Amino acid sequence: QVQLVESGGGLVQAGGSLRLSCAASGRTFSSYAMGWFRQVSGKEREFVAAINWSGGMTTYADSVKGRFTISRDNAKNTVYLQMNSLKPEDTAVYYCRADSVYYHLLVAGLNSGVWGKGTLVTVSS
Repeated sequence: QVQLVESGGGLVQAGGSLRLSCAASGRTFSSYAMGWFRQVSGKEREFVAAINWSGGMTTYADSVKGRFTISRDNAKNTVYLQMNSLKPEDTAVYYCRADSVYYHLLVAGLNSGVWGKGTLVTVSS
């Protein structure tokens, strides 16, 4: 089973960019689909983006489509989330998640797999 550690969060002005990273331990990283989720205090955690094991399939939430890009480097056991044109409403704790089944990442309320501890992104107006 993998363990996940997110990094790259911070404070950025609206319109700016950040790149989040999620480093995975273990030799089986390439067998997992990976996803990014975010949560604002007091609200449900929401899906942001997902990528399959090879990187050949990606899915995005409508709210980030065209602004965020998910990618992975299996040689480095890392998945990335490039966030451009950031808005104040993107402020949240961002979590990465590993799941052996890609479509599990797309099912609202299903929390299977392995989660990281999160990294805070704050976008100021």
